[in-house]
Amino acid sequence: MKHLSLCGLLAIALLAGCSTSSDTLVPDDQPGDLYAEAQKSLQQGLWTQATEKLEALDSRYPFGAYSEQVQMDLIYAYYKSDNFPLAEATISRFNRLHPSHPKADWVLYMKGLTAMAQDRSFMHDLFRVDRSDRDPEPARRAFADFQRLLERYPDSNYAADAQARMVFLKNRLANYELATVDFYIRRGAWVAALNRAQQLQQYYPDTEAARKVLPFMLTAYNELGLEEPAEFTRQMMAINP
Repeated sequence: MKHLSLCGLLAIALLAGCSTSSDTLVPDDQPGDLYAEAQKSLQQGLWTQATEKLEALDSRYPFGAYSEQVQMDLIYAYYKSDNFPLAEATISRFNRLHPSHPKADWVLYMKGLTAMAQDRSFMHDLFRVDRSDRDPEPARRAFADFQRLLERYPDSNYAADAQARMVFLKNRLANYELATVDFYIRRGAWVAALNRAQQLQQYYPDTEAARKVLPFMLTAYNELGLEEPAEFTRQMMAINP
């Protein structure tokens, strides 16, 4: 037990707590009937009701006929209800118990969706606030998950959507680097600005941010008296107006 990470302990506590509360709320129906009720709630978008029934099934019949599908349904229900910690904990548990499952591509896809969803903010979306300077760690994790999906399951039904989402995420990450460069430029940290700008150019060369960072680079080179790279940057700006 002492070797478990804090996140692992939290995930176990969350899952155990939810299952216990669901057990006391959901009638002790036959597993087939309870699963049918859970499916009906899922189809109607009643995520709280669905999770209560699914958690009860998962707790009462952990090795039953519906076990694997119940866990996958829980992943989806947690994701749809914005309960991302439980979605991630259930994904980790599923992968640990079923590493070679036929629907492993879907589980990995949901892992990416869950991480990606944590990069958004309802209030930011509502008021269209630019959030490019927010910590993009969830976006990085989502990008890595989708990339892993394409590498492991290139013919997956979810590959095309994962690839499209990676384009969005790549721009999100590039814009964060651009915001960081701007931060350093406004504070006169020329070397730090150039380091981040070069990192942007290296990892995200085909993004709009890679073009927008060029004037910042020119400013930094001029301030540092580096005429040769400054001239090269001017040429790049002329090619990419």
